[in-house]
Amino acid sequence: MAFDGNLGNMAREIITDCEEVPMHRLLPRLKGRPQPSSPPQSRPPDWHRTEVGGMWDEVGPLERDFLVSQGLQPQHDLLDVGCGSLRGGVRFIEYLQPGHYVGIDMSQELLDAGRTIELPRYGLTDKEPTLVQMEDFSFPTIGRQFDYALAASVFTHLPLNDIILCLVNMGQVLKDEGTFFATFFPNERGRRHLGSLQHMRPDGEPFQTHFARDPFHYELDDFRWACSGTGLRVDYIGEWGHFRNQKMLAFTKDPDHGSGADAGSEP
Repeated sequence: MAFDGNLGNMAREIITDCEEVPMHRLLPRLKGRPQPSSPPQSRPPDWHRTEVGGMWDEVGPLERDFLVSQGLQPQHDLLDVGCGSLRGGVRFIEYLQPGHYVGIDMSQELLDAGRTIELPRYGLTDKEPTLVQMEDFSFPTIGRQFDYALAASVFTHLPLNDIILCLVNMGQVLKDEGTFFATFFPNERGRRHLGSLQHMRPDGEPFQTHFARDPFHYELDDFRWACSGTGLRVDYIGEWGHFRNQKMLAFTKDPDHGSGADAGSEP
């Protein structure tokens, strides 16, 4: 990919290699600060759905159905990391008892769109979700403990140190035996492969992931190592029906598993 001196153009080229990435998530990592959005009057009515990658009626139900299949029940407390404008959030809020959903995202504009557009659209304003603007995974500041957490299409855009930051903080807010599910792109060619990998997807052209830039791919051992000292163990779930071939991991709170040395294995 040629660099023409314009980081905005560079970001858009990266997006074409991968799942549609909200620009507010990508540009801060390229330029070190959030970028202003287009003026509200110039946006289409459902701009907030496009901004989180579209596929609103496909990905949202997929996320809910997966967590329910893994044991999520209406009385459980759920933390949705990178919830955006509530693509999956409205499905979880609808399913959970009032007050049991917490969504965090770095974009206040997307959170506001979810709150003012999507919650009324789905008739969910009385379900009392908590929506928090957050950029640093400081989950303990929420003051809650959670049975389940989800980060869909988040680790795919993070370097390993940011993933470790997320896991350390997640270990402090999961209840004992609570589970944090996160998606990633797998590196199936091993640690010594430092180049890009090509992935197929059913809804478009093949795309690439990378060892050292967004979108990232990882080995399972990277996550095993990242869990060390967090009180989490990681297990590979793999296929879960994602439309762009992201695989699923499960991080479980286990106070007796401080070292992270005996994590789950790939099939």
